[in-house]
Amino acid sequence: LQRMLSIAVEVDRSPNCSSCKIADVIFPFILNIPLRSQREAFLNTMDSQLLRCKVLELMFQHSCEVPTNMPLSLAKILYFLSHSVLLQYQEEAAICERWDEMLQYLTLLLLSYQNVVLGHLRSALSERMDLIIKKAKPKLQDDDHITQLDIHLNVENFLSRLQEVLGEEPFPLQIKEKVHMLQ
Repeated sequence: LQRMLSIAVEVDRSPNCSSCKIADVIFPFILNIPLRSQREAFLNTMDSQLLRCKVLELMFQHSCEVPTNMPLSLAKILYFLSHSVLLQYQEEAAICERWDEMLQYLTLLLLSYQNVVLGHLRSALSERMDLIIKKAKPKLQDDDHITQLDIHLNVENFLSRLQEVLGEEPFPLQIKEKVHMLQ
């Protein structure tokens, strides 16, 4: 399945467009995957980094109280950190496990996005080969230019939201580690 999805993304002249269409189709099915381990297995085994980005972007858009219309970028990933509420299908998991899963997917989105940008994966396969041969610099968007202050403020916002939820309980070590890794 993963290989077929990857091929489906690449056969079009616009991998970005085809990945959006495929992500729209498979997104409702991902919401119905009952176990975190199954969701992670599906996302971690995706051959197409671009499709993984689109699916994760949809998941986070779905989990934001106020979705944004920014294109996928580093600024949008920071927006997701600050504005995502817990993912809807996580009803039965403990609060810390739900936040942990959200951070796991946000990190996966960041890594996948980095691979998309560095590998010119939004370009058609024929154009991509030319870009790689020419050693072209990745195309960054305006929203990819973020500062350390932006990162710091969004992380602090996330931590304060999490502290409100946890109340007097201390932050679990796994959450601290994932926030540090993401930062």
